[in-house]
Amino acid sequence: MANRENNLDITPEVLLKAYACGIFPMAEDADDPALYWIEPDQRGIIPLRGFHVSSRLARTVRGTPLTVWVDRDFDAVIDGCAEPKPDRARTWINGRIRKIYRGLFDLGHCHTVEVYDGDALVGGLYGVTLGRAYFGESMFHRVRDASKIALVHLVARLRAGGFTLCDTQYVTDHLKTFGAVDVPKKRYHRMLEEALTGLADFDALPVDRPVSGADALAILSRD
Repeated sequence: MANRENNLDITPEVLLKAYACGIFPMAEDADDPALYWIEPDQRGIIPLRGFHVSSRLARTVRGTPLTVWVDRDFDAVIDGCAEPKPDRARTWINGRIRKIYRGLFDLGHCHTVEVYDGDALVGGLYGVTLGRAYFGESMFHRVRDASKIALVHLVARLRAGGFTLCDTQYVTDHLKTFGAVDVPKKRYHRMLEEALTGLADFDALPVDRPVSGADALAILSRD
């Protein structure tokens, strides 16, 4: 379900209320100032206790020379997420999306996971936190496996911080390899309601230094 919105100014506070109700905004493309409120009948989630990391990816995460940080450069991450892709010539991230989510970042409700090759940002993702829920928005990569590495570190951080819901909005074939599933709207709302009662800590793992791949995988291996 989608409802077009064009006139009402959406503040970060309004956006948090929307997430708490199970809806989120999207735009048609970067040149269209209008936003659409979306509430899918089937909602994509990654079960945090059922997150799957293949043997090959685990070796990559453990041995990569890339480093992973959080919340260092929100603007660079959203720029990366807005870049054209082979299957998508135009981005849905318009100016209003950038402004609103930057506001959430400044309030501490939007977070990034960033992957670096030296000083160069080569992949990452961003999403919104509220209570014990994390709402994934977008990810990107410029080198092989960079976004996958970011996702592994994200889920490890959510596990460590006491989160109970990882919302992916939709399930793609790519996310299915990590264990993502669709859940019906009613079930999703029950999961969301439970996740909103309580607090989680995105900064439970260090934020002032990179977390190693071995440490991230160790967290994911815990019962």
